[in-house]
Parts: sequence; C-alpha cells; structure tokens
Amino acid sequence: MTREVDETMIWDLGSEAGNEFLDAVNELRVLIDGGTTEEVSLRKAHDVLQTAMARLEDEFKHLLSENKLPFELEHASFRSDHCIEEGSFGAASTEDLIIGSSRRNSEEIVIDLVRPEVISDLKNIASTMVASGYDRECLQVCTTVRKEALDEFLYHHEVEKLSIEDVLKMDWATLNTNIKKWVRVMRSIVQVYLVSEKSLNDQIFGEEEEEEESVTCFVDTVKAPVMQLLNFGEAVSLGPRQPEKLLRILEMYELASELLPEIDVLFSGNQLGSSVRGEYREVMRRLGECARATFLEFKSAIASDVSSHPFPGGAVHPLTNYVMNYLMALTDFSQTLDSLLMEHDDVEDLSIPPSPDVISPAMVVEEESAYENSSSPEKFLAMTKHFYSITSVLEANLEEKAKLYRDVSLRHIFLLNNIHYMTRKVLKSELKHIFGDKWNRKHTWKFQQQATEYERSTWLPVLSFLKDDTSGSGSGSGSRSLRPRERFQGFNTAFEEVYKAQTGWLISDERLREDVRTKASMWVIQAYWTFYSRHKNNVSERYIKYSTDDLEKLLLDLFAGSSKSLNNSYRR
Repeated sequence: MTREVDETMIWDLGSEAGNEFLDAVNELRVLIDGGTTEEVSLRKAHDVLQTAMARLEDEFKHLLSENKLPFELEHASFRSDHCIEEGSFGAASTEDLIIGSSRRNSEEIVIDLVRPEVISDLKNIASTMVASGYDRECLQVCTTVRKEALDEFLYHHEVEKLSIEDVLKMDWATLNTNIKKWVRVMRSIVQVYLVSEKSLNDQIFGEEEEEEESVTCFVDTVKAPVMQLLNFGEAVSLGPRQPEKLLRILEMYELASELLPEIDVLFSGNQLGSSVRGEYREVMRRLGECARATFLEFKSAIASDVSSHPFPGGAVHPLTNYVMNYLMALTDFSQTLDSLLMEHDDVEDLSIPPSPDVISPAMVVEEESAYENSSSPEKFLAMTKHFYSITSVLEANLEEKAKLYRDVSLRHIFLLNNIHYMTRKVLKSELKHIFGDKWNRKHTWKFQQQATEYERSTWLPVLSFLKDDTSGSGSGSGSRSLRPRERFQGFNTAFEEVYKAQTGWLISDERLREDVRTKASMWVIQAYWTFYSRHKNNVSERYIKYSTDDLEKLLLDLFAGSSKSLNNSYRR
C-alpha cells in the first residue's frame, strides 16, 4: 500500500523492485486463500488485493507499451511481383534482412515485438494476475496494447480501412496499387507478424499452464486487423470481371492458398479462432471463383473485339500483343490456374464454347484436332486446352480484321506479322511447354504460308510484264502483243506502285522483315535480269529505268513503315 502514494512505475526501478511487490501480492493471496483470517481483516485483504491488481494492470500496460519494438516489412522476404508491368519486390534473403530474430523451425520466422529483457517481468505480472482471478483484466490490457501496435503498423504502411463500396468504386490504377500493397502486407503479417505475436503471447501467458489465456489474447488481438485484410479480399472478388485484374487476383488467391496451413495453425485452439479460419477459407474460395470467371471473360473479350478500320501498315495488332503477353504472364500461375479451371470444367470437354459469330465450325474442329495431337504436358490439361481455345479465337478475330484491308497483299502481311508474333512469343517463353512442338510447327507453317501468298499476290502481277510468253493474267493481261519497251514501262509502273504502297507497310521483326525482302528480291531480280539480258540490245536505255542493283536497293526500303515515292529520281 505504500506504493499507492508513489506514482513512479515500479518496474522502472528495476525487476528487483517489481519482484518485491509481486512477493507481497502473493503473500496476500496466500493469506486470503488460507481462510483463517478474521472477517474484517479478510475484507480488508480483498480490498488491498484489488488495489494491487489495479496497480499491476497499469504496470503491465506500461511495460508492454514502453518496450514495444517496431515491425517493418523488410523483416519478411518476398517473391517476384506477378504482373505484366515491370518491377519486383526485394529479393534479399531472410537471413540477410532479419536482425535479432530466431527460427523456431526451418520455415517459421519469429522476431521480437517487445524488448526481450522485459518478457520475464511481463510473464511474472501475468501469472500473478491470472492466479489472483484477474485474468480477464490482464488479457484486456494485453489485447488493447498489442492491437494498437498492429493498427499502427497497418496505418504506417497505408493499409486503409476500406468498405466494400470503397473498393468497388476504385479505378484500376488505385485498385492495382492497393492489391500489391495487400499481397505484400498479408504475406508479412501472416508469415512473420502473427507468428511473432503468437510467440509473444505464449511467452507471457505460457504455452501450457495458461494456454487458453494465450490463445484468447492472441485471437482477440489480431482478429480485427486480419478481418480488415480479408474484407478487402472479399471486395476485390465482388468487382467486375475485367481481364486486366486477373493476374492480381490470381496472385491474391495463390498467396491465400499458400498461407492457409499457417492460418490453420495460428487460429487453432478455440471457437473464435475457428471463425477466422472459416472466413479465411470463404474469401479464398471467392477469390478463386473470381479468378476463374475473369479468365473466361478474357476469352469472351477477345472474341468480341471488333475493329471498324484496318490497323495501319499491317503491323502486329495491339490485341495480339496484349493476348500473347497476357498468356505469358499467366504461366507464372500455371498450377493455380489449371486447378481452378479443372474444378469447373467438365472432364470430357474442357474448352469454352466459341462465339458463333467469330469462329467457324472448321476452326473449332481445327482447334480440337490441334489440341488432341499436341505434345503439350499432361499436367496442365485444363489450362492447355483453354490456351489453345484462346489462340484459336484470336486467330479467327485476326482473320476478320484482315478482311478490312482492300489490298489482298496487305491482308497477307497483316496475318504474317501477327501469326509470326504469336509463334515467336510461344517459342521464346514458358508457353512453349504449354502449347507443345506440334502447335509451334503448325503455326510456323501458317506464317510461312502467308509469306508465300503475299509473294504470289504482289509479285506475280508485276513480273507478268517480264514474261515473253505470258498467259495474260494479272496486270499483264493482254500483254502478249506488248513490245519489250512497253513491257519495261509496264513493269516500271507496277513496281513503283508496289514500292510506294509497301514502303509504308511495317514488319517490325527484323529477321522476318529481312526474310520477306530477300525472297522478294529473289523473285524480282532473277526475272528482271533474265528479261533485261534478253532485250537490252533491242530497247532504248530511256525505257530501261532500273538496273538490278537499283531494284535490289529499293527492295530494302520495303516494310519499314514509312511510305516513299520514286517519282522520277531513277529516270535515266
């Protein structure tokens, strides 16, 4: 009772002073429990004990508050960031980042949330309060102080308390930022913070003697912040099924699946913990369903992408670029995505029904045949068939877009560019393990076929002027009666029209561009040289506008994406 007139915190004077106070309290408790004291003295003893408990409550709170240690995200290690955008989280190992931490086993990381030197004092105070029947007051103080510490951590890392309505109103840029933050914080909290918080509670309340108090204090401390994080996950799962969200949602689902065993261990032991486990599983299920539905919506979005104007220069269409990069990014989640699709798909028919407005029956048969004959790995059957279906839908869409070009040759260049791009993306990424060798060979043949069709549609009409025994097809129709000089003139005009048009076309892949130019050069130079050699002595030089060297150099200007006109610069 002499301490009541002294406002100095007892444990600030040292553990020895604190232990003296606890000894006095324990003596008082023994006196009360003995029951041999007179009624008046016993009543006074109870009053003194109540006063002592109030003091211990203050001391306990003071020790916990004044000796808490900050927790930073750098205490945990993170995997690479899954997103089409560039960037990743820190890749330093846990051993390099954690200072003053210990491992209770090979996977569990425990850091100090309170200065280690006061743990013994906290344990002694807690044991005395629990033994005196003031366990509820002790737990309440511990829960309040530790929950404030966790709230401070979330606030410091800008994890806001958002309602479902708040999340649903977010634009994609804001939501994307918040999801990345959620993934980072969720991993850190579950794998390090909660484990460390549980360890702290076990140290204070004991892992065996007062195990119930330890579990109760832990769950009461962390439940609200954990539910705050789970509510965000639920809100994301309720949002519109937009393709750009899929990678982030898969990342959330995959992380939730990965952390599930740890959640089960952390929240075992009482009914309150069971409710957290149940809510966690429900949010994880909703995220999985959202990811699956968003993936299926992605295919529908490809099918419904309609263009009213041809894409300039016959270059790789943005849709092709988006879809292939999207599929590449999804390979980071192959196992997760495959399991989600397998849960939904019928074993006999894993494909999604194609849009009848976009895909012909022949395309469907072709897709199914390609899948059945593929050498793709069997471990991702559902995902593989869906990927096959997606690329078939994309190809069908590109066929429709190609029809927007009036120039038949440009149609072939457009399809050449896009199918080549698809094939290169598969061959140079993890997609090659999904699609297999037969798909790659088939699509290599497809873009080569487009190159051949381009050569025929472009150069046969031009070179028909250089045939002495033409059949009258193409631009050379009726040219049997043309004299050699007129043939030179016809060739010059036709070549210049091709040059003016096709210098403005674009083949962005350097190797492909060179291959197409080389083959065109082989067609043109050989035919021109043969005709020139035969008639050069019979035709005035004024009609022979180009040499073979001139033509070879001019052909190198094709497909650079910048239209040029020859005018009269080559007139001899």
